[in-house]
Amino acid sequence: MRYDFGVVDLKLRRNLYVMITGIVVCSLFVGGLTFWLNSGIGVGWHFATPVFTGAWGYVVLMCCVVGAVGVVWLGWYWLKLAGTIASIAQRITGSNSVGRIGKGKLSAINGLSELINEQLDSNADYIAELEKQIKDSQIQIQLTQRQKRNTDAIIYSIRDAVIVVDEFDRLLMANEAAGRLFNFNFKTAQHRPIDELIPIDADKNEFVDFLRQSRQSKSRATKREIKIVDRKEKLNAKERILDCIISCVYDESKQNCGVVAVLHDITHEKEVSQMKNDFVNHVSHELKTPLASITAYSEMLFDGEADDEQTRKEFYSVIQSQAKRLNRLIEDILNTSRIESGLIKVGKKPVSLAILIEEQLQMIKSYAEEKDIKIIRPECKDVIVFGQVYADKDMISQVIVNLLSNAVKYTRSGGSIKIETEICLNHESQDVARVSVTDTGVGIPENEIEHVFDKFYRVEANKAQAKGTGLGLNLVKQIVEKVHNGRVFVSSELGVGSTFGFELPLATQDVMSKA
Repeated sequence: MRYDFGVVDLKLRRNLYVMITGIVVCSLFVGGLTFWLNSGIGVGWHFATPVFTGAWGYVVLMCCVVGAVGVVWLGWYWLKLAGTIASIAQRITGSNSVGRIGKGKLSAINGLSELINEQLDSNADYIAELEKQIKDSQIQIQLTQRQKRNTDAIIYSIRDAVIVVDEFDRLLMANEAAGRLFNFNFKTAQHRPIDELIPIDADKNEFVDFLRQSRQSKSRATKREIKIVDRKEKLNAKERILDCIISCVYDESKQNCGVVAVLHDITHEKEVSQMKNDFVNHVSHELKTPLASITAYSEMLFDGEADDEQTRKEFYSVIQSQAKRLNRLIEDILNTSRIESGLIKVGKKPVSLAILIEEQLQMIKSYAEEKDIKIIRPECKDVIVFGQVYADKDMISQVIVNLLSNAVKYTRSGGSIKIETEICLNHESQDVARVSVTDTGVGIPENEIEHVFDKFYRVEANKAQAKGTGLGLNLVKQIVEKVHNGRVFVSSELGVGSTFGFELPLATQDVMSKA
């Protein structure tokens, strides 16, 4: 039920005024009559009593006057209150009409109360709807924050460098890999211009230019290889090759609002690819050399150029040695592949390293004598007795042969090679047998020592000293560490010599009894 306080009821207001005026007039009449009777005027009408005599008459008169004034004031105040209530009702309902209050004053107040209650109910529903929207907004904010944390965690965990900039080339986000690559603190670098974070060097300028070009072209994704020189080590500045993918980010209105750059370091892949190419070229040459010798000598035999038996034997010897060389090369390639794939068959049993070394020394002595290289072999009776390892005899023999042959190849004439074997008890929580081969050869540069066991790797400075495929030492590492759970080691000084060796766990009593 709604009351229209804009409708004016003039009759009720007039009746109200008449009623108040009548009350005042009657009050004054009663007061005057009382005073008149008390004064004794008029015969037969004197009914004065002690109550209305003297000063008491004036008191009664004053009370009547005061009561009349009070009634008038109360009526005026009530009208003012009703007008105020009507004004409030007009403001609540939004009405601009001005007029009387419809019914009595209590009716107006009741109507206002009902109107206020209705308005409060309406506001309560509106407030409930707003609270629901606020809760939904809070849930959306929490989901957005959680998604942002997940996104940040993903970006920060990526090993590749990730950089996100806005449309003004200010950094929005970067991960640790990007900070390491461009040498800035990725945690405190947000909202800084990308020019301040990445120094404009000749190489890094290529990345910044590529970033801006991609943003201006508004392309979805652009890929390019860029090169950056890593100058963290002043003496050994290294060029890094990066596969850079840049994508523009668009908002809901399809406006470009930033750029995301992902930089993947492909330096190692490029090096491996180059090493494989070098390996294929070198192996092709290595295969071609023995095949050419075999072909040439067999053709000479077929053409009858070997007239006597001695010449034929020499031709046969060359063909046989080149065939063995070819076979060794192919075996190295196959063995490396088999070990890496886990397909090679391993026959382990307790063997003595000292005895294996003696056997392989007999094979390498003639080669060392040709170069006038002295072989030093200290006595090791204890090693013969206690130096038993649980290993594949043929594989470990191949390891020893590779180390000895490399020592002879890279040692100049008149040099020496020393082979030592020792037992190390409680070495890194286990007992091991250690074999080391020390030569007085050309040595290895310090920055290349860590790569000598890599597949296809050959020391650049020593390529002229001897030929090879770069597979021998890698095969040694694969056999010792992957097949026998041992360890290889190397130390070298350029121009002084090198020490290569390996360690194998000693065969325990339980293993030897089972064997």
